[in-house]
Amino acid sequence: MSIGDNVRRILGQLPEGVQLLAVAKGRKPQEIMEAVAAGVTMVGENYVQEAARAREVIGGMVAWHLIGHLQRNKVKKAVEVFDVIETVDSPELAREIDRACARLHKLMPVLIEVNSAREVGKTGVLPEAAAGLAAEIASLPHLKLVGLMTMGPLSGDPEDSRPYFAAVRRIAEEIRSLRLTNVEMRYLSMGMTASFRVAVQEGANIVRVGTGIFGAREYTQADGEDAL
Repeated sequence: MSIGDNVRRILGQLPEGVQLLAVAKGRKPQEIMEAVAAGVTMVGENYVQEAARAREVIGGMVAWHLIGHLQRNKVKKAVEVFDVIETVDSPELAREIDRACARLHKLMPVLIEVNSAREVGKTGVLPEAAAGLAAEIASLPHLKLVGLMTMGPLSGDPEDSRPYFAAVRRIAEEIRSLRLTNVEMRYLSMGMTASFRVAVQEGANIVRVGTGIFGAREYTQADGEDAL
């Protein structure tokens, strides 16, 4: 099936209110354009430089989401390129993004990345620290917390991710109950190609699909970049 066929098939499987984010890591702008033509409105990139190159071609036809780990020395460029940052995982990173956005007079929607499975070596705040980070972000004038993001454990069985998706949904409910100023818990970004159906059942309203749209990805130079 073509990229466009894959997009239309997945969109047809998503309930109303669930948005498809096309994961474009390592993809050519022409491939992304094919997905956009088929109905994709949100593109996720892992690397700042790669996103900047793609955005030069595609522009503002879609919302650009950063879904890779953001190093603090890349924040200045990231806030210029991206419309949403899904991977805030520390107060220090949040403050750095706020300072960069202040220079641009920009309000940046952000999601907190939660390391829901507590995996060593994975980025994301631990579940018990998410509410505290939400309060920190609420105090920053150029950030707006709009939800949570999680990867879930890598596994051949999508059901293995279900308890972690459910846990992140409960964290979102906890943060919502705090009624923090400047916080709107609108989004749960959970689930990928193999697990997005389970994620939707557990409350996801953004699903991040790469292979299911573009096919298997070949190794690119970006994989070796110390970009994010």
